Amino acid sequence: MSFFASPRGVSARPLFRLGEIFATPGALALLQQTGTDVVDLLMRHVKGDWGVVCPQDARSNDRAVETGTRIVSAYELGDRRERLWIVTEADRRMTTLLLPAEY
Repeated sequence: MSFFASPRGVSARPLFRLGEIFATPGALALLQQTGTDVVDLLMRHVKGDWGVVCPQDARSNDRAVETGTRIVSAYELGDRRERLWIVTEADRRMTTLLLPAEY
């Protein structure tokens, strides 16, 4: 299975509101363990770089920007390429960083 960001490319400016930002304990631990800058990840997410989602999910995210449904990005962090999800809810009131196992 191939993975890519977005068929339309990454925007130079934010595409949607993040709302309040939350992170699970697992996500916080992974960010700290890998030395990943959470602001960089959030900027990728909000500008349409969906990370390593499948093509169908990337197209779904592109549509979600226009239609106001949930947006899910996935990023692989660190040497072990552990996956972190960023989920922005349909109402754009909340964005959560979490591990897939915490869903």
